[in-house]
Parts: sequence; structure tokens; C-alpha cells
Amino acid sequence: MKRPTISDVAQRAGVSISAASFALNGRPGVSDRTRQRVLAIADEIGWHRNSAARVLSGGTTNVIGMAFPRPATTLGAEPFFMELVSGIESVLAGPGYALMMQVVADVDAELKVYRSWWGEHRVDGIVVVDLRGDDPRVGLLEELALPAVVVGGPAEVGSLPHVWADDAAAAVETVGYLAALGHRRIARVAGLPDLLHTRRRDEAFREAGGTYGLDFDIVHTDYTGLEGAQATRRLLSSRERPTAVLYDNSIMAVAGMSVADEMRLSVPADLSIVAWDDSQLCQVIRPAITALARDVTAYGARVARLLLDVVTRADGERSVEVPAPRLVPRSSTAPPR
Repeated sequence: MKRPTISDVAQRAGVSISAASFALNGRPGVSDRTRQRVLAIADEIGWHRNSAARVLSGGTTNVIGMAFPRPATTLGAEPFFMELVSGIESVLAGPGYALMMQVVADVDAELKVYRSWWGEHRVDGIVVVDLRGDDPRVGLLEELALPAVVVGGPAEVGSLPHVWADDAAAAVETVGYLAALGHRRIARVAGLPDLLHTRRRDEAFREAGGTYGLDFDIVHTDYTGLEGAQATRRLLSSRERPTAVLYDNSIMAVAGMSVADEMRLSVPADLSIVAWDDSQLCQVIRPAITALARDVTAYGARVARLLLDVVTRADGERSVEVPAPRLVPRSSTAPPR
């Protein structure tokens, strides 16, 4: 089926191609009556602007790019990303932007994607996730002058605009809460060790554990329930097993609860469980899981608004702090017996 062209619109409307172009692009030179007739016919026959031609003429693509440097299997285990994307798209839809997502094997592959998107004028801007120390993506985006917003910070972002939350404060609050309940041996089942937010949470966990005089351990995983369960078995099989565990996502927390049941340990009497980033899983399982809650959808919306400001060169703040996760105590935590 032949794609409708601007010539088809002009012929149906009985106007010249230049007049049709003026009408379709909102430019002066045609009457309001003619403009409305041209727009109605374009809608009727399904004509759409040629994005490639618009880019070649110096226009925008109305596309935002987002690459995920993780295997698709581990990405699917993270409710955080689905809520983040939902928030981003809720803002982009208003001005007619599309979100183009691509899963890549690693950071090197992501760098190639950025160069390709920039060279082919595929996107107007980039959302960067999973910030790392000395992250090569920051330098490349600065070099290409490609509009971008980092989810994370405020350090290690170079000159790039960024939206961040104080994860360290949330980790300290959680350790203090567990210490107040009477726990003296705690553990953290963390995510990927090379991610900057994992390192910051680790550091805050260690510092808070030292401040309260606790014995503590940290195990890194890939965020999946499988590795979360394996880490839990190792921890609970140790001679000095922890009486409380903080997991880096709700999937691993639920997996940890299953392992505790498998090993005939009661939650929360024998083991208290806390999940980072609250989800419906934490709320519907029994006992309900104590969690660090935040509005991830609002977080994504703030990222999108900042990126649109950058793309349109609007003035405004370039380092945006969103509220830190807050601890929501539920039935999965209690004093150890």
C-alpha cells in the first residue's frame, strides 16, 4: 500500500504543494479555512510527516533514546525500571515525543549505540541509567554535545544534567531501625557491584553498621530472584547467621522469604526482611515486607521534564534532587528472639 505524500494531500485539497506544506507545518501563507481543509484531508488519508526529511532539514526527531546496559533477563526482574519508564513516557506523550529503548550487552555496546544515534540523527536526547564510577558514557555524551540526563548523581556526572535521590540516607535509616529493634547481626543482599548507587549504599551500610556496633555482611548479585535466593542460603547457612537482611529489590526479598521458609525459619521471629523499592509484591505477600518506598513514576516524570528542558534549551535547574526513599515498616520486621 502506497504511503500518502504531501502531493496527495495537495491534490485532494485542490491547492499547490507549497500551500499544503505551509498548512501542514503551521506556517503563514494560507487562510485558516484552507489550513483546516488541508489538515482534515491529511488526517483522512493517513498522511504523516516524514521524520527523516525533517531531520535532514534541521528539524527534530521527537524521539528520546534510552539504552539499558544489562541482560534482558536481569532487566525484567527490576520493577524499578518499568515504573521509571512509565513516568518518563507519561511526560513525553504530551508534546508528542516517543521513547526508543534498546537493551545492550554492556557499556561498550551502549557507547556504539550513542554514536550511531548521534551520527544518524535518530534521537533528540538520551536518558542515562546505571551510572558507574568514571563512566565513559558521560565523557562521550559531553564530546558529542548530545542532550542527556543522568538518572543518578550528583557526583560522577560531569557537566550532564541529572536527577538523583539520597540513597545513603535511606540505608542509614534502615540500619538504625534494625538496630533499634535489637538486631546485632545484619546482612545486605546487594545488586551489581560496579554500579555507583550500589557502592554508595554499600558504603552507607558499612558506616551505619559500624556506628551502631553491628556485625554485618554484604553479598552482591545480579538482582534476580535466583541469585537473591542463593545469597540468602549462604547467609542463613553460616555459623553466625544474620537476624535481618536488607535486599536491593523486592524480587530478591520475596525469594529470601521463600528460602527462610524452606530452612524452617520464621519471618519475622527468626529473620527480619527489608526490601529496597516498595512494590505490590511487598504488600500482597504474607507477612507483608517492610520496604523503602518512593514514587518511582514521579522520579521518571521528573527525568523526562528535565530532558525536555535540555532539548529545548530552556533555562532551569540542572541538578534535581527528588525525595529519598522512606522506610515503611510492615510485618516482616520485628525484634529478634
